[in-house]
Amino acid sequence: MFKGLSTASAASIMVILAGVAIFLIVQAVPAISADWQNNPDLNSGPTGGYGDFWSYVGPLIWGTIWASFLALIMGAPVAIGIALFISHYAPRRVAGVLGYLVDLLAAVPSIVFGLWGIIVIRPFLLPLSDWLNTYLGWIPIFGGQVSTTGSTIFAGAIVLAVMILPIITSISREIFLQTPRLHEEAALALGATKWEMIRLAVFPYARSGIVSATLLGLGRALGETMAIALIISPAILVSVRMLTEGENSQTIAANIALNFPIATTLQREALIATGLLLFVISLAVNMIARWITARSAPGTVSKRKKRRITQLPPSDSATVLAADATKGPVAHRDADAAAEDEVIGDSDEVDIERDRNPEGRDQ
Repeated sequence: MFKGLSTASAASIMVILAGVAIFLIVQAVPAISADWQNNPDLNSGPTGGYGDFWSYVGPLIWGTIWASFLALIMGAPVAIGIALFISHYAPRRVAGVLGYLVDLLAAVPSIVFGLWGIIVIRPFLLPLSDWLNTYLGWIPIFGGQVSTTGSTIFAGAIVLAVMILPIITSISREIFLQTPRLHEEAALALGATKWEMIRLAVFPYARSGIVSATLLGLGRALGETMAIALIISPAILVSVRMLTEGENSQTIAANIALNFPIATTLQREALIATGLLLFVISLAVNMIARWITARSAPGTVSKRKKRRITQLPPSDSATVLAADATKGPVAHRDADAAAEDEVIGDSDEVDIERDRNPEGRDQ
């Protein structure tokens, strides 16, 4: 019974995923295949002014990826640092309280983060935006006319960075705590400082977990809606500027949330088609995360590396150890048996030589 329930639960995931994909495809096909230039429904409202579907969704894809990338650049290092402090530096009581507070951030609704961004973050960033534009305005991302209200992609990315902190921090913290204690103690016994121990023992072991946590945070940022919709002053265009108003690239999720109530039937199908592209992007991010995790997991060796190791001469002790590590315990047992046979053979030769020369036994 338990096996049947487990199998049904696993199969339901595939059924739900296939159902979502089929729904999005069926709803999106009319808008994707429509003649945007001659269709009156698509020439007005939120879809007006675009020659075809791809010219409409292209800037939205860029805005989604750009905002999520900025959030990841700002949030991931801070989240990993918090996780490392909780797991290896903070006293036990402080670590417990801080971990609870970080987990509590995950329960805060998106609308609350959006209101916090409007009331607190936007005015707070105005002096910093002026400074960045004055001294670093020659860089394209800091150029242009600085916003006087703070409704910029810079403010939205900071709010997104705070929103992805709980996911990355929680997973990274658990991975750091699972590092084998013997690895850490061995590094310290060899004279490593605490930071060297973390760099040599903790980070290599937790590499795949950090990558998974970071890409899960990226998935949260890609699908975020209300915070971006409330904070930034968007436009459907391709722009890298972070400090301007009215030149912020719109995201797919925020565009759907803002325009779905006022759209006609065909316009809603166009919005659903953009959601299909967001669905594909999210699947691609998860597939890349699985691939990177499989490549960087502890103890994994690529096929090419295995082939190269087996082709090296066995006289090199490092090569023998590497080949044994890739072949598994059976190879270790065979190597031990061969070494034992070699030792026994050498002792037999010594005994035979002593029998031939009895006077040299003492030697």
